[in-house]
Amino acid sequence: MTERTPEELEAGLAHVLDAPSEEGELRLIVRRPGVEERETIDEGALDPNSGLVGDNWGSRAYSPAEGGEPNVAAQLTLMNARAVDLLAGSVDRWPLAGDQLYVDFDLSKTNLPAGTRVAIGEAVVEISAKPHTGCGKFVRRYGLAAQRWVNSEVGSLNRLRGVNTRVVKAGAIRVGDRITKV
Repeated sequence: MTERTPEELEAGLAHVLDAPSEEGELRLIVRRPGVEERETIDEGALDPNSGLVGDNWGSRAYSPAEGGEPNVAAQLTLMNARAVDLLAGSVDRWPLAGDQLYVDFDLSKTNLPAGTRVAIGEAVVEISAKPHTGCGKFVRRYGLAAQRWVNSEVGSLNRLRGVNTRVVKAGAIRVGDRITKV
């Protein structure tokens, strides 16, 4: 896969920003059972204690909050499917971003300020104020231009790298489920 150039990313921005803001769709669910492991599933369960059931969120080295407990503010991450598609080039490379849920939905700070609750299938998640930014792994997988793009002023405002959430209501989720603001 060739990395996208800044010009290609800018050319695709309008399509990404055209994601629906009232009702979207869950396009992909990815569990991370272990470090560097990805498991694409058609349905899963969200739980307030464990996030995406079967995911290793609670044991990840970068997620502990004060006191050594997992950081609930970064329990589950959502990424705009249009943004990851532009970066990855094909759906089989989407999971490399490291997020659990890929949604065709406007994740911008304007549409979903921190504290906003979003229904996905039977579950409800709450948008966190904790920013989600591209790390070294993201750069290795999609390139430096991709990281700069998602972390730019426009990228940050529109949360092109994705958004951290916490599960507030348990429930089943399935690819194709609607996503709406509560």
